[in-house]
Amino acid sequence: MATAYQHLSDYDSDKIPDASEMRFGIVVSEWNNSITERLLESACATLEKHGVKADNIHIRRVPGSFELTYGARKLSDEDERLDAVIVLGCVVRGDTPHFDYVCSGVTQGITQLNLQAKIPFIFGLLTTDTMQQAEDRAGGRYGNKGDEAAISAIKMAGFSWI
Repeated sequence: MATAYQHLSDYDSDKIPDASEMRFGIVVSEWNNSITERLLESACATLEKHGVKADNIHIRRVPGSFELTYGARKLSDEDERLDAVIVLGCVVRGDTPHFDYVCSGVTQGITQLNLQAKIPFIFGLLTTDTMQQAEDRAGGRYGNKGDEAAISAIKMAGFSWI
């Protein structure tokens, strides 16, 4: 979604399933922690706002964004009662192709988990050109990607075929 067209924290509460009995895992990268901790706080607050008990939110930290995929898989293996796993990280473009490799690897890894697992894995990785863009999307002028990831997790956990 292009952030310029929709604020990350805007959603219709009437379209959110009841999450009071749901359990979520969150894997968050320690790299760029000034951003990722804000994403985490927002995701937890949004889950709790929609009825998820704090005890039903299981958080694990990994060193960097590339490790998010492994952390998400291990967390889902560790607790088979999870309804979804949210992956939160932040990669800011630098002077080398490292950005491209990390972003591509995490994207492909989360896609693979979604294709293989029985629960959804929610992509909450900020991929920005500058730190200012990351700050704008972690509670700044564009809202918080943590909100968006939490809402996506609730919706996907409540997903059913009609």
